[in-house]
Amino acid sequence: MPQCCINPSILSADFVNLEAELQRISNADAVHVDVMDNHFVPNLTIGLPVVERIQAVSPVPLDVHLMIADADRWAPGFADAGIASVTFHAEASIAPIKLARELRARGAKAGMALRPGTPVDPYLDMLAELDMLLIMTVEPGFGGQSFLDLTLPKIRRARAAIDGSGMAVALQVDGGITEETILRAAEAGANVFVAGSAVYGAADPAEAISRLREAGSR
Repeated sequence: MPQCCINPSILSADFVNLEAELQRISNADAVHVDVMDNHFVPNLTIGLPVVERIQAVSPVPLDVHLMIADADRWAPGFADAGIASVTFHAEASIAPIKLARELRARGAKAGMALRPGTPVDPYLDMLAELDMLLIMTVEPGFGGQSFLDLTLPKIRRARAAIDGSGMAVALQVDGGITEETILRAAEAGANVFVAGSAVYGAADPAEAISRLREAGSR
């Protein structure tokens, strides 16, 4: 399985001092940026102009997670802005294969996310169109939630399908990731981990990233 990657979520960061907060996670593999529209999820965060400013000062690439409605319309703009990885929700896309191809054509890695209750099996045939598959391990919309173990069988099915395909598709999990839950998620087959509170709630976020990476690599 590919190496363990830790992508801290700035949803748990201090937004007033965001540039300094980004520097505190310079040893991360990417910074996870949650874009929420108060339609697809009951929360409102930031839009493309702020994401572009984050990109300008971030020491690591951006892993943008779009929790927005009408992803087919809005997601390509993030790829046009030079974002390294753009993830849209399958539930918010009418034509996910077309959208994934469009993101790649515009220079971004294409990721697709699934809510905890969305089955993975109907989407396994489109692995060739993706660079990353994100299995949400909490209901999207808010940070600080507890990891849902009911998602572990879905992670295992996704890992088996990825390995069976021979494709280099990353398997990301997002929600409730701690030094304890990362062990279960990694055992199930995930290799990219989004952690918010576990990183920014620590006295030393960089050290927390190193501990999570070690735990997820066991």
